Amino acid sequence: MALKSTIYKAAVAVADMDRPLYADHSLTLALHPSETEERLMVRLLAFALQADAGDAADNLQFTRGLSDSDEPALWQRDLDGRLRHWIEIGQTDERRLTKACGRADQVTLYAYGQSVPVWWSALQGKITRLRNLRVWQLPAAQTQDLARLAARSMQLQVTVQDGHVWVGDAGSSVEIAPVRLWPAD
Repeated sequence: MALKSTIYKAAVAVADMDRPLYADHSLTLALHPSETEERLMVRLLAFALQADAGDAADNLQFTRGLSDSDEPALWQRDLDGRLRHWIEIGQTDERRLTKACGRADQVTLYAYGQSVPVWWSALQGKITRLRNLRVWQLPAAQTQDLARLAARSMQLQVTVQDGHVWVGDAGSSVEIAPVRLWPAD
């Protein structure tokens, strides 16, 4: 018998001073049986960092992700169905990134985990032609702290200022400092 996904509900208030964007989102996330709470929270963080004022129309959406190898963690489509933004989570290989860059106007990858430096050293020379790709590293200790905020029902505040992100609930807060890997400064 197949295991079922666990449903998480999140009320997320985003205050992004860098863009500027202020929005509230009610999200339902499914934790795949093979997914960790750390990955779930990185998906939620990616949503908060990529959502825009137009997402009241549900343009940025969580996909089937791990359940469907042809879909990213999140994507944003136009009303006519054109794929505007493909958002990956984890340490994706070159072929998947190339395919995503051919299908979407913009591709963003949020890499996390202890082995990101090793993965990145093998990948960075292979992606130089992918002009619509952005790669960010989320420090492993910070994403592990973020995972501790996971609960089946969450009320989170996400604040972004000067490239730093604070995610908090009523009891605690985590600071995340994303590092841009690609394109290089």
